[in-house]
Amino acid sequence: MKTVQSKVQPLVWKSSYLLILDQRLLPHEKKYLKLTDYKQVIKAIKDMALRGAPLIGIAASYGMVLAAIQRSKQNIQELILELKSVGEEFKQSRPTAVNLKWAVDLILNDINQINDAKKIIDAITKRAIWIHEDDSIRCQKIGKHGAKVIKQINVGTHRDLSLLTICNTGALATGGIGTAIGVILTAHKNYPGIKVFVAETRPRQQGAKLTTFELIENGIECILITDATCGYLMHKGEIDLVVVGADRVAANGDTANKIGTYQLAVLAKENNIPFYIAAPLSTFDRLCKSGADIPIEERQPEEITNINDKPICTSGVKVRNPAFDITPAKYISGIITEKGILRGNYKEEINKILNQAVVV
Repeated sequence: MKTVQSKVQPLVWKSSYLLILDQRLLPHEKKYLKLTDYKQVIKAIKDMALRGAPLIGIAASYGMVLAAIQRSKQNIQELILELKSVGEEFKQSRPTAVNLKWAVDLILNDINQINDAKKIIDAITKRAIWIHEDDSIRCQKIGKHGAKVIKQINVGTHRDLSLLTICNTGALATGGIGTAIGVILTAHKNYPGIKVFVAETRPRQQGAKLTTFELIENGIECILITDATCGYLMHKGEIDLVVVGADRVAANGDTANKIGTYQLAVLAKENNIPFYIAAPLSTFDRLCKSGADIPIEERQPEEITNINDKPICTSGVKVRNPAFDITPAKYISGIITEKGILRGNYKEEINKILNQAVVV
């Protein structure tokens, strides 16, 4: 298969500062923010100027570089303590996505035995660039493995293959072409004749604002639908496969992803439609035995009560706004990783694949 590229670039490292595409303004405006301070990076992550589990891990790693540069004149013990504190700040900025913790821990592990500030900055910079490039490579491999799944689905000659996805899992969420969207992009390049139904993804509309933007930019036919329309189309036989991303995969295969994913998995199983997760191994968390151990971020009520900063409901109404839900492993047909596709006994397969994984 050919190497696939996306036309979207969400993040650029410039040696002493970070440029990020402000995703809150898409699709109407393409504006890059210049971040020179690690606190600006944390704010961008919290405010979702950038988002997506792999991408916020990458952004945090560059944020650690900025923190080291800012504190380079401190003595070495103080510098290391400060960087550990900064690392904790990053980990708490979006607690559900495990890539964030994974990236920060890699960086902190690298600097443990270094006793020179310049060498610490060099080591963190090298690691941040590696994390970025590594994710790009993982996305390519995930795309190739996932495209084989799509190729195997035969819907006959009456219509083109129709996929369904939720949230945004492309270049805007990763360091490469994406996870679930990376699968779609790779399949489209190699096996044309694919269309994608995109769930709007309430309340922040990442599907409507970001996924449709990416698919159209890359020349892929897409159809935007409300989240509540998904079951109707499945029942009518208009969906052949569901492929989504993940913010964390537990040791038993339970998966945390954008709110609304669980109901898609249940509906897919009821309608005999394959339901796949696409995620790099950096998203797997063997310390979480099951989905019950995954922390779920609760976001501001205004995301639900307001549209375009204007209230749409009665003042004082109580709100629940979990950003993620948990899909039990029993509803998942397979988990597409850079090392291949996991199926069957997820607990055994995840343990085996993580034992084989090596980080340099």
